[in-house]
Amino acid sequence: MADIGFHASHEQLPPSALLTAVQRAEQAGFDAAMCSDHLAPWSRNQGHSGYAWSWLAAALATTSLRFGVVTAPGQRYHPAIAAQKIATLGEMFPGRFWAALGSGEAMNEHVTGDGWPEKPVRERRLVETVDVMRRLLAGEEVTHEGEISVHRARVWSLPVEAPPLLAAAVTPESAGRHAAWADGLITVASDPAGLRDIGAAYRDAGGQGPVCGQLHLSWAPDEAEALAIARDQWQGNLVPAPEAWELEQPEDFERRTAGLGEEELRKAVWISSDLSRHVDRIHELVGAGLDQLYLHHVGQELAPFIDAFGERVLPAVRDAGAGGDAGAGQGAA
Repeated sequence: MADIGFHASHEQLPPSALLTAVQRAEQAGFDAAMCSDHLAPWSRNQGHSGYAWSWLAAALATTSLRFGVVTAPGQRYHPAIAAQKIATLGEMFPGRFWAALGSGEAMNEHVTGDGWPEKPVRERRLVETVDVMRRLLAGEEVTHEGEISVHRARVWSLPVEAPPLLAAAVTPESAGRHAAWADGLITVASDPAGLRDIGAAYRDAGGQGPVCGQLHLSWAPDEAEALAIARDQWQGNLVPAPEAWELEQPEDFERRTAGLGEEELRKAVWISSDLSRHVDRIHELVGAGLDQLYLHHVGQELAPFIDAFGERVLPAVRDAGAGGDAGAGQGAA
């Protein structure tokens, strides 16, 4: 049975509230957790963006969950600094941490004042960054010149075993392209068919490790309320790739999505007041080949979601999957 994890969205809540939420999620029975790593929220209604790496240390220290983060080293984070912080968490919390690496989004990276490169350049930069980080996590002194520059860098406090570095991808092409270096894959679990295509592209290219998905959902006891939560909090996230990678400010996302309606919103967020429909959706996504699925309730009031899913959804999912593949759900960390 796949692990069912909790996603902590730094764009939507202050870090103190997210810490309380993830502690509650562990008590409710979630298997693991992951978080975003943003400098800016997607919309002004979301209104937050705490520093993920400070929060991760606190979350790992105050729970026993495994944690991951989706991050983009290469511009806002120099790869030597990215490797150092990954090594520190890996040393402090052995076997409990992984990082998924992507090529980044302008909304988080433009603040450096450097130009935002074209996608092919960002892809090359990511591959170079991963190579540099792996060498640093192995204890090497690294000098490198290319899309990134590194001069005699070394990470001194190392974990016994380097945390896994997963690829973050939202298309089959990207999943296949980065399979060569990744210890696993994470993608957005929007629909089972698309998820199968992404997972197949990764595996066909030789990709190893777990395939993980993130499900954006909205639940409330009332259907209209569940829809209103999604519209208030996630409307700005409806900008499709690759356009979403190029916009810089929350206001840009708001303007771009202002005219989009319920149909578009429901394509991006699984919205229902019926907990059994959430159980069914989780089964469909896990059946599409996931080893781990992280649930992201897009609302800002997380306690009702955590309690309801801990009491009704997680047990139903596990009961249905009890007879499944005993090898499924092996963690990335």
